[in-house]
Amino acid sequence: MSSAGMPSIPTYPELAGKTAFVTGGSGGIGAETARWLARNGVRVTVAGRDQARLDAVVQSLNAISDGHAAARPDCTNLAELEAAHGELMRREGRLDILVAFAGGGVSRPGPLEDVTETEWRSSLDNNLTATFLTLKAFVASLKRDGGGAVITMASTAGRAPSQAPLGYGVAKAGVIMLTRQAAQDLGPFGVRVNCIAPSAILTDRTAAHMSAAVQEQVALTHPIRRLGSPADVAAAALFLASDSAGWITGATLDVAGGRLMH
Repeated sequence: MSSAGMPSIPTYPELAGKTAFVTGGSGGIGAETARWLARNGVRVTVAGRDQARLDAVVQSLNAISDGHAAARPDCTNLAELEAAHGELMRREGRLDILVAFAGGGVSRPGPLEDVTETEWRSSLDNNLTATFLTLKAFVASLKRDGGGAVITMASTAGRAPSQAPLGYGVAKAGVIMLTRQAAQDLGPFGVRVNCIAPSAILTDRTAAHMSAAVQEQVALTHPIRRLGSPADVAAAALFLASDSAGWITGATLDVAGGRLMH
């Protein structure tokens, strides 16, 4: 651990020279994961919607090493994802690590009868369907090249009932099952597929909408008495991408400070 209590960046020498595509990479957890991969010598393409934020992330990656890029597919649009995959193949020639972290949607907590159809579909499209389409567009090249690692993004809301919006929790539960099915299907081709399920992660966006008092209250609901950081999730993703996780597939790793225990 660093002096600030955050994980230091480990080194996995086998990752050097590999390529990664990271959706949800324009900020927060995705951007931090991209930086941890870059620190290990991986050439990273970050994908997101906001060009200015993507440019800032790529600039931070290129300050670490050379060869990084950005893409702007809508992850709910298969044609745009396939185009991004084609561009990646033309530039890099191969893909080794797929990080499917894009998510979001318009939804709010509340009882089932108050959830609108628009909110429901938004949650499923932007979390579950986006993950499915990302895997659909990219995994063929992993199979073709004889292996690689896929990492998806769930949530504690997909592991147990919570105060999160209903559609969000259901979508994230679907991501977990999608991960297991993909791991079963892709394992014979040397492709490992695993999922990360974070609890409360203090991203810049979360901090902007959660007062210090609420942050303290939420921290106290975790046996490890703090909120998670993007670095906590990046550390888990880096491990799952590495050969140290070579005998792990179909797993969901709860990066949750003990909030959820199985």
